[in-house]
Amino acid sequence: MGITCQALRKCLARWAETRPRMIRGREQNADDADNANCTDRPEYSLLPTPSVCSVSSVPSVCAAEPHGGPDYAELSALGLRPEDVLDFSASTNAYGPPPGVREALAACDVTRYPDRGAAPLRQALAEREGVTPDRVLVGNGAAGLIWALALAELRPDDVAFIVGPTFGEYAAASRLARAAIHTWQSDPARDFAPDVTALAQAIAASRPRLIWLCNPNNPTGVYLGKEALSALLPAAPDALWVLDEAYRPFVARPWPSTALIERGNVALLRSLTKDYAMPGVRLGYLLAAPDVVRRCAAAQPPWSVSAAALACGLAALRDGCTAHVACTTVALRSEAIHLAARLRGQGWRVIPTAAHFMLIEVGDAAAARADLLREHRIQVRNCASFGLPGFIRVAARLPEENDRLVAAMGDLTPSPSPARRGERMAPPSLRGKGVGGSGRDTQP
Repeated sequence: MGITCQALRKCLARWAETRPRMIRGREQNADDADNANCTDRPEYSLLPTPSVCSVSSVPSVCAAEPHGGPDYAELSALGLRPEDVLDFSASTNAYGPPPGVREALAACDVTRYPDRGAAPLRQALAEREGVTPDRVLVGNGAAGLIWALALAELRPDDVAFIVGPTFGEYAAASRLARAAIHTWQSDPARDFAPDVTALAQAIAASRPRLIWLCNPNNPTGVYLGKEALSALLPAAPDALWVLDEAYRPFVARPWPSTALIERGNVALLRSLTKDYAMPGVRLGYLLAAPDVVRRCAAAQPPWSVSAAALACGLAALRDGCTAHVACTTVALRSEAIHLAARLRGQGWRVIPTAAHFMLIEVGDAAAARADLLREHRIQVRNCASFGLPGFIRVAARLPEENDRLVAAMGDLTPSPSPARRGERMAPPSLRGKGVGGSGRDTQP
């Protein structure tokens, strides 16, 4: 039986009464020990004086907007609550989690430690993906697995090759492993579609230990087809290729990629939080060769997946929940097509995308984001952290919510991005400049 509120109040009252005696006793014991020239002083554990502070008074420990989602300190400073803001910055399923996931979360028993190896969920994922459980690893979101992969696979001065602009955690995790980072930046003039031939040459020249490739890519929405990947893989046969497929469920016609792990040097990252709309749970999984899974597991902290995450993950794989996701992702793809068309009709440059999110060229992304939040209570993703200060990213939501975004965007004025005015983008190690085929599969 848990402790009651009344019992808790009694405990706090007793602590308040005895605290002065504890302090005096500690001071007296310290004086006695000093007088006796004694080194074996009694140790006392004093509870700190409780303090209350507002969210806005706590300094941020993160770089400026490295991810989508609400900035709670910023909202507090503006006098807003998260529920007051319509969030287009987080590319999750706007229809919310399936009822079965909510029920599993409500019924979760948090009084016991979770299974350290997440064995039931690994087994369920293995059955869904058609692989053996030793090829599956569950983690604290795909981001947690990215960090575990970097720590497990990279050594100081190894080369980590990143196909950008893309998710910033690949570089952050690689830096922590003290790897050398080589970045290929796709050309915005080509709608960020990489020249596969030139990219393969750059990869081969870098001789990387690990290659990070987001597919479909965040934030551009570019999706490389099977032929493009087949052309790239021979460029680094001894490297580990990590394909981040967190947004794959939002692609209309994804090609079957699971068989790639049979090569031994390909690992697939997938998420259960984007399509199932439970980013607060933090749950992702890795599909890879057994030796890669073992090394990555050794780099994870114990109990890296909570009991709540395990319960939600198991519920998500049941038929009713998968049907919910299948229906809602189709609806979001349709909404993304209509949203992109309406924004283009207003004069905005919208990058073609295979996912339900899209890049919009606005000129000054920071100013556009601030104006939309302040004037319309709409949050979009400033893509400056991707090296794209002239672009914002939005994810399609429900029809009436997309109507609000279109109306708000009508109050802004399109302007050239810094890159299109001839200014330099964030300096990459390598920049794609070829004009070959991209192998891209995009819809909107």
